[in-house]
Amino acid sequence: MSSTDTYSSRSPLGAHAPRQQRTGSTLPFSDERHLLAYQWLVDETYLLDAQDYQAWLGLLSDDIHYLMPVRVTTALGAGFDVAPGMAHFDEDKYSLSRRVARFATEHAWTEDPPSRMRHHLSNVRTFATEDPDHLVVDSAVLLFRNRGDVRESALISAGREDLLRRTADGWRLARRTILVDESVLRMQNLAIFL
Repeated sequence: MSSTDTYSSRSPLGAHAPRQQRTGSTLPFSDERHLLAYQWLVDETYLLDAQDYQAWLGLLSDDIHYLMPVRVTTALGAGFDVAPGMAHFDEDKYSLSRRVARFATEHAWTEDPPSRMRHHLSNVRTFATEDPDHLVVDSAVLLFRNRGDVRESALISAGREDLLRRTADGWRLARRTILVDESVLRMQNLAIFL
């Protein structure tokens, strides 16, 4: 990808997603911006583990693009690692809010009984952008998920690139790209948020 290209720019729902990109090297771990971004991610992780999705929606910007492209295995030098035009998630604020609303209905059978989840967050790196009100944050996430008493537990390992935006109400997630570490997901369904 070019320096102005993003995974979102290749997606129909991401056509209007913010395009801010990282500039320079990683911010020092002692930098206040890194500490604020890291705290934001940890707080978000706790909301996701508690399945407090209404509160989680409040952390998203109105122009959010939430994307998890389908990973593919290709030959060395092929020039791509995701299937063009294919995604497990390709969502905006409206579609995310509809998924959350569905959890409160009797039609959310994939989450009845609800999953037990734990998001393990690590390898957080923060980058400045040309706009001082935006930060790009890379992180690794490992999701443990278990449902009921008889099914096997499932794991998803992924890297995420987030764009955080400073607003009058605090930091908001403006873009998230999730790159899973497997081309074939070994999870019964994707009624989850990473």
